[in-house]
Amino acid sequence: MIGQVSRLRQRLTEVQTIDFFSAPGGKQAEALLTEMEGKLRRAPLRKVQQQSGAYSGRTWVTRKGIHVDRIASAWLIKRFIDDDAHFKFVAAKGYKPEPGEVRFDMFDADFTHEGDLCTFEVLMERLEISERGLRPIAEIVHDIDLKDAKFGRQEGPGIALVINAICSANKEDNDRLERGTLLFDDLYEFFRKR
Repeated sequence: MIGQVSRLRQRLTEVQTIDFFSAPGGKQAEALLTEMEGKLRRAPLRKVQQQSGAYSGRTWVTRKGIHVDRIASAWLIKRFIDDDAHFKFVAAKGYKPEPGEVRFDMFDADFTHEGDLCTFEVLMERLEISERGLRPIAEIVHDIDLKDAKFGRQEGPGIALVINAICSANKEDNDRLERGTLLFDDLYEFFRKR
């Protein structure tokens, strides 16, 4: 449903850019779409019935060109969900998942943005991960990824700069993940002790 609404928003934006005569239905379409987005934001997250070992030793798939949310989510997966996780980075479009793969932060993924939550937050909520020190990281990742300053964490701009530097210096996703893992390990230890 979220993916469908996102596609509708994208299509409406495309139409609005070429609507030079302000078609009367444009405002109505905008209002209906805004209402749908609001309902999705307020909808409760669906919890995952996690059976013991359900996510153990899995291949976790996401889009190539990982940045803050995918780096942080992969770190969260490896550290708190599946310590034997393997990661696969694929093209954003046209990927056909193989049996047993778990997709995150991509179209039609098992775990992706829901309402106004980034993938990192969705993983925490749906899998009921509440370790001390994770909430500040979730807030920082949210603000950087969604660019909405919802939490206004003072650390956010600095972490965004470090993530951008990691991504600029490392073109390969595995290298980005390796460097990002060190960053998130240190952030976690810092916030866990506060």
